[in-house]
Amino acid sequence: MGITETVGESSARKMRRRAPTSIESLDADILCIIFSFLDLFDLVHCTVVCNSWHGVIKKLKLLQSSCRKMHQLGSTSSMEQTPEVDVEDFAMKHHKMALLRGRIEIERWEAHSHRFSQCRMKKGLLLTGVGDKVMRLWSLNSYKCMEEYSLPDAASLIDFDFDESKVVGLVGTRISIWRRNGQRSIFPSREGTIPKGLCMRYIDPEAVVGCEDGTARVFDMYSKTCSQIIRTHGGPITCLSLSDNQLFLSGSSLGRVTVSDPLLDQPVATLKSTITAGGIQTICFNQGSNLAFSGTTAGYVSCWDLRKMRQLWENRVSPNVVYSIQQLRTDTSVMIAGGIDGVLRVIDQKSGRVLCSCIMDDKVSTVRRRQTQVVVEKRRGKRVSQDIEIDKIERKTRPQISCIAMGMKKVVTAHSGKFISIWKFNHS
Repeated sequence: MGITETVGESSARKMRRRAPTSIESLDADILCIIFSFLDLFDLVHCTVVCNSWHGVIKKLKLLQSSCRKMHQLGSTSSMEQTPEVDVEDFAMKHHKMALLRGRIEIERWEAHSHRFSQCRMKKGLLLTGVGDKVMRLWSLNSYKCMEEYSLPDAASLIDFDFDESKVVGLVGTRISIWRRNGQRSIFPSREGTIPKGLCMRYIDPEAVVGCEDGTARVFDMYSKTCSQIIRTHGGPITCLSLSDNQLFLSGSSLGRVTVSDPLLDQPVATLKSTITAGGIQTICFNQGSNLAFSGTTAGYVSCWDLRKMRQLWENRVSPNVVYSIQQLRTDTSVMIAGGIDGVLRVIDQKSGRVLCSCIMDDKVSTVRRRQTQVVVEKRRGKRVSQDIEIDKIERKTRPQISCIAMGMKKVVTAHSGKFISIWKFNHS
């Protein structure tokens, strides 16, 4: 009996010492069983986790099967002829209907001990910061703080972004890179110093910084050198957006948008507004439609076709500053805008028309998450009439929106306070 216990204990210890199972090592049959319990949107999320998961889902046509179930189709012929187009189109339509008609549930929690204004979201993770002395990486499933990145003493974080392996931040007058293992590297002072940078975006291997003097400075993140200085504006650059084909857009406080190529020392084109509509506060580029959108300090949102370099529409969506506009990467139908009035607006990308406006309900309940002990504030969201006077709506139901991050049937908002909010749009 003693020998049996010893062997059992030895086996248990070996099991505990064994390295954790990798998601890549799960058997395809096991994955198939697990995936069969997921709905369409969870399956879409799983396709981008790793190549093996994407292969299993594609081989077994699980996305098409999920679409047929939701459509309650008996025939498979039309879905099999153009599966990818049908799946993507169906998912985007479902996403749009959820934003316009779905039940809105809002969950908020205190993400920082000091005020912060920015957030970025990728693959179930949320990075928050700017204003506090730390950046925090959160799980959107558990609301657990996964990692924390401290800033150098006496330096302020101006802008940031992240990917699977690193966080890139504009800190003071220099770029810093935090590896996800916690190691941090700073660009050397001679090559990395920036004359008052106001915004930053990056796509490997380059980071672009917009500066107060109207120049955009392009940095190689691996050699840590400035490879190009482009004078894009006569005034401060307030926002940037990068495209996959290496072009980047910059907006200025003077109300103009320029299109630039990092290989050239001057802008490719200048996009002018038909209305004098204030300084450009935010820019968003849609890779799928080649349309660029900007929001201004006067509440206008504009759209340009970059293939023809001309403006398609311009519409005043808010009486106040529009701080942030976002859309899903593959969505060419709607986008979200938010600003100082605290109203979350769904806008038609083709016309600029406001399709619906959302605010928070004033009824609040709280719950404590068991795993993380995070206190979550729960609210309902509600849609308001387009002709309602915003100033007559209680301010506590529409806290200022300083930044938006967009997901499938989900919007994350920062409010220049201590709380982060997740808006979940559920359309059955």
